[in-house]
Amino acid sequence: MAKDQEQIKRSGKATRGLLRRFVAYYAPHKKLFAMDMTASLLVALIGVVYPMITRTMLNDLIPNRNYRMVVIFGATLLCLYLIKMLLNYFIQYQGHMMGVYMQARMRSDMFAHLETLPYGFYDTHETGKIMSRMTNDLFDVSELAHHGPENIIISVLSIVIAFVYLSTINITLTLIIFACVPFLVIISYTLRQRMRKAFRDTRSAMADINASLESSISGIRVTKAFTNAEKEQEKFEEGNNRFRVARRDSYDAMGRFHSSNTFITDVFNVVVLIAGGFFLYRGDILFGDYSAFIVSVNMFISPVMTLINFMEQFENGVTGFERFCEIMDAESEQESPDAHDAGQLAGHIQFKDVSYAYDEEKEVLRHVDLDIPQGKKFALVGPSGGGKTTLCHLIPHFYDVESGQILLDGQEIHSLTLASVRRNIGIVQQDIYLFNDTMRENIRYGKLDATEEEIIQAAKRANIHDYIMSLPHGYDTQIGERGVRLSGGQKQRLSIARVFLKNPPILILDEATSALDNTTEILIQQALDELCVGRTTLVVAHRLSTIKNADEIAVVAEGQIVEQGTHEALMAKKGQYYDLYQLQFRANS
Repeated sequence: MAKDQEQIKRSGKATRGLLRRFVAYYAPHKKLFAMDMTASLLVALIGVVYPMITRTMLNDLIPNRNYRMVVIFGATLLCLYLIKMLLNYFIQYQGHMMGVYMQARMRSDMFAHLETLPYGFYDTHETGKIMSRMTNDLFDVSELAHHGPENIIISVLSIVIAFVYLSTINITLTLIIFACVPFLVIISYTLRQRMRKAFRDTRSAMADINASLESSISGIRVTKAFTNAEKEQEKFEEGNNRFRVARRDSYDAMGRFHSSNTFITDVFNVVVLIAGGFFLYRGDILFGDYSAFIVSVNMFISPVMTLINFMEQFENGVTGFERFCEIMDAESEQESPDAHDAGQLAGHIQFKDVSYAYDEEKEVLRHVDLDIPQGKKFALVGPSGGGKTTLCHLIPHFYDVESGQILLDGQEIHSLTLASVRRNIGIVQQDIYLFNDTMRENIRYGKLDATEEEIIQAAKRANIHDYIMSLPHGYDTQIGERGVRLSGGQKQRLSIARVFLKNPPILILDEATSALDNTTEILIQQALDELCVGRTTLVVAHRLSTIKNADEIAVVAEGQIVEQGTHEALMAKKGQYYDLYQLQFRANS
C-alpha cells in the first residue's frame, strides 16, 4: 500500500514538473494569451444571451404581443453574433499563431540541445526518429498550446455559467442534470489511461516509419544498384504494419472513450425531457421556462462535449511534449567547471594508460600508451575493429575515456574546454559529409569568417580550384544532398580544402583515401601530404604503402598497441606489421 502511494506521489510530482515546463513557454506571449482567453470568454458569454432572449420572448414579449421589443432583441442578437464572428476569427488566427510561436521556440530549443549532445547519443538514436519528434510531435504540442487553456478554462467557466443560469429557471431540474456529471468523470478517468498509452505507441510507430523512410531515401542509389526495392518495401511495411496496429488500438481506445461519454451526455437530454415534462405537468415550471431550459441545457452539454473531444488532442499534445522532454533531458556533453581555453596548441599528444568501452560488455581499448611529438606523422594500422578509429575519436573528446589520461601539450584533456580542443583539430574521414549548399559554403565551413581569397587559396592547395572554375557557376555551384553531384575524389578534396581553411595544428586522417581508386588516391595523397606539413598528424591507414614514410607506426589489435616503430624497424622485426604488409603486397601483386 505504502509502495503504491509512493508511486502515485512520484507520478504526481512528475506531472507537475511537466506542467511547469509547458507553462513556461507561454511566458513570452502573456499579452496574446490574455487576449485569446478574453476573446474566448466573450464568445462563451454571448452564447448565454440566446437562451435568455428565448425565455424572455416566450414568457413575456410574445404572449404580450410586444413585437417592437422582439425586433429590438433580434437586432441586438444579430449584432452580438457579428461581434462573435470577429472574436472567433481572432481566436482561430492569433490563437493558432501563439501555438506556432511556442512550437518554433521548442523546436529551436530542441535543435540547440541536439547540438550539445555527445556522439554516444547519435549512436543509439536514429535520425528519422529525432526528426519525428521535432516535426509531428511538436505540431501536436502547438495545437495543445492553443486549444488547451481555451478548452479547459472556457469550458469549465461555461459549465459554471450554465449551472447558475439553469438554477434560476429550476434548481431541482438543474441538480438532476448535474447528477450525471460524476458518471462522466469516472468513465473519462478510467478510459483516459488506456488512450494515453495507445497514442504513445502510435507516436513511437510513426517515428519508426520516419526513420525507415529517411534511411531508404538516403540509400536509394544503393537500393537501385542492388535491385533491392522489394527488400526496402518489406522493411518499410514492417514499420507501416506496426503503425497500423498502434493506430487501430488508439482508435479502439478513443472509440470506447467517445462512445461511452457521448452516451452519458445523451442521457442528459432524456433526463431533461422526462423530468422537465413531469415538472411541467405538475405546474412546477412554466412552458416558456421549460422551453428555455431545453434550449439552455445545450449550454452545459456543449462545453462537456468540447472537453470530451479535447481529450484526444490533449493526449496527443501531452505525449508529444513528453517525447520532446525526453530529448531535452538527455545529458549534454560535460566539461569540467574549471576547464579553460586551450588557445593555440602546438600538437603534442599523449595517451597514458587509456581504456575505453562503448558498453560494459565489450572493452574497445585497453591500457593504451602513446606519445606523439609535435609536428610528427604517426600512423595506426591493424585489423578492422581493433580500436583505431576509437583512438582518433578520443582526441577531440567525442567520447570520454573510461580510465587513464589524454594530454595535449601536457594539459589533461578534461582541463580544456571542448570547443577549444576541437578548434585545434582537423579531421578528414573516409565518409565525407557535405552540406546541400554551394562549393564556396562547404569550404567556408572550416572557417566561417574566411575571405574569398582564403577560400580560393584553400581550394588551390586541395587541388580542387581548377575543377570548380570549370563549372558554369564556379564556386556558386550547388553540390546536391551529401555532395551527390560530385565524385568520391572531388568530395574528398572539398573536405581537405575545408581543413586547409581551418588550419589546425593537429590533423586526423581516418582512412581518408581507402575508398578511392589508385589514380585518384595519388592526387588526393599529394594534397594530404601538403596538408600534413608542420602539423601533428595521426593517420589511420588501410593501404600500408601510404604510411611507409610515417615517423612512427603503431599496430592496433584487440584494443592494444601490439607493435610500434618505424616502417623499417617493424619490417625487420617480422611481426604482425610484417605479416600485414606482405599479405597486402601479395594481394596487390
